Amino acid sequence: MDWYYAFAILISSVLVLMGLGVPVAFAFFATNILGLFVFFGGSRGVTQMVSNFSEAISTYSLAPLPMFLVMGSLFFRSGLGDRVIEALDLAIGNLRGRLSYVTLGAGAVFAALSGSSLANAGMMGSLMAPEMLKRNYKPHMAYGPILGAGSLAVVIPPSTLGVLLGSLAQIDVGALLIAGVIPGLLLVVMYGTLIFTQTMIDPEAAPQYAVPETSGWLKVKAIAANILPMGFLIFCVVGTIIMGIATPTESAGLGCMGVLALLVIYRKFSLAVIWQSLDDAVKVTGMTFLIITASTTFSQVFAFSGASNGFITALTSFDIGPYGILFLMIVVILILGMFMDQVSMMLITIPLFMPVAGQFGFDPVWFGLMLLLAYEIGFTTPPFGLLLFVVLGVAPKGTSLTTMAFAAAPYVGVTLLLIILVAAFPQLALWLPSLMER
Repeated sequence: MDWYYAFAILISSVLVLMGLGVPVAFAFFATNILGLFVFFGGSRGVTQMVSNFSEAISTYSLAPLPMFLVMGSLFFRSGLGDRVIEALDLAIGNLRGRLSYVTLGAGAVFAALSGSSLANAGMMGSLMAPEMLKRNYKPHMAYGPILGAGSLAVVIPPSTLGVLLGSLAQIDVGALLIAGVIPGLLLVVMYGTLIFTQTMIDPEAAPQYAVPETSGWLKVKAIAANILPMGFLIFCVVGTIIMGIATPTESAGLGCMGVLALLVIYRKFSLAVIWQSLDDAVKVTGMTFLIITASTTFSQVFAFSGASNGFITALTSFDIGPYGILFLMIVVILILGMFMDQVSMMLITIPLFMPVAGQFGFDPVWFGLMLLLAYEIGFTTPPFGLLLFVVLGVAPKGTSLTTMAFAAAPYVGVTLLLIILVAAFPQLALWLPSLMER
């Protein structure tokens, strides 16, 4: 069978099943069974798939995932996030568009503590959107920063998608997480510049209002009490990896211990919060591991059928150079991001793109970060961008998806600009990981 027939059978089967509403993992399992019968010769292939399960999820690089999830859930469920927002609100003062800046700043802090874009956007949307609309902020100034801040968790460590991508693509998870630090911070600055530009062009988009005078001492006290301790947590997770003190797994454990210590200090500790956080983590971890087992077999079937080699040969035959190929891959992800979630995109594209990246000699960490940035955009592109629906769920009745999409559009443009910058200057992604190797 020619490779393109195998390619069409496998990819179309996944897409059709997901289009019919079959859960992602089961869509891949069904496709795997079909592929195993067609290309592996029947029941022996299914037996091989089952034997792969334990090997697929016993990868050490996956160990940080449940602990990062526990850490983020503890942070959100305990109310520590509310303290961060209150401190930022007090510190920023009477600045036009101040609530947009508060949303962006809090979203950046939350991204470094939770690793979950959906949780980040959900919390920021429920807390900040009503207040901004009450202050007569225009929709793009109210919802845009929430959508932008929510997507930061894809890039800023500890990114749960980053851990998953590193495991699936066999990229050093610690290096991939650290590679997102500088681009993530740069993205925060670029988003802040966007907010400033929007308020300059249309001052009425974020009306200024009277804010009680606050002394510098009270601002410093609020930051020291509510934000600096979060900086300690960030050091536990990110700093220890950069300094070579801890592996990603160890840093995730340190992060959980740090959150528990803060819960005790701030008198937020309760068994109910612990139980709810563990329940959240178990559900997401179980789903993720199920998806990984399906993905591992899918990659094997894809390779054995000849579709993988055929695709690589066809793509490398284009005389457009490495960056031309990179551009095509990013465009494919952007198109897929309009119609499916990030995990589904990973499962489809990683078996295709990683071998191509190897053929062209792309640094795997740099290429992995480029993929993460492209996957991030899919969170806010209609008609199926997940963050659009999360924020739409906390918006007033009558708010349309079109309103959300227009609010997200400038932030999508800024992220595309960052992708270009990271492609042009790879050291933005590779400098910090290089320090880990010394």
